[in-house]
Amino acid sequence: MSAVSSTEQTGRRVEEILDRLAESGDPAAAEAAEELVRSLMDFYGAGLARILHLLSGAPGEAAARLLGDDLVASLLVLHDLHPEDRDTRIARALDGVQEHTLEVVGFDDESGTLTLRARETDGCGCGSGTGAREAAEAALACFAPEVRAVDVQTAPAGPTLLQIGAAPTGAR
Repeated sequence: MSAVSSTEQTGRRVEEILDRLAESGDPAAAEAAEELVRSLMDFYGAGLARILHLLSGAPGEAAARLLGDDLVASLLVLHDLHPEDRDTRIARALDGVQEHTLEVVGFDDESGTLTLRARETDGCGCGSGTGAREAAEAALACFAPEVRAVDVQTAPAGPTLLQIGAAPTGAR
């Protein structure tokens, strides 16, 4: 299991527990649980900010290794501490999608919709974007929370390939 999927599962588990507490009928317990989660988030966020501050004078290799680690990078994004801008984080996440070549067409700040153009990497040139949206959403989940929706356009089909085979016997 990758660190990112583990982080996503942990986040979903926390949300499920908070939802159960909210549905339990004890508003004081639900409120206390939410306050506890906020306090822990603040605590860990302050620790991460301190780590980044301490690394700021260090050689770039240590910082690059931290940013290259999926778990650390997703925590930095969660706490709004990631030093890379949104577009850089989106590009980094999409580079990890191996079954598709995804090109950013645009981002709508108001709706949070990222528009991509997809081409299959199998070399057929067909441009079918099958599964590209799901692959992009999974890659972007931890690294670009600003992206609330992904719209994938399929690339225009390239020139039609002409299959040339041997002429049937006697056709000359």
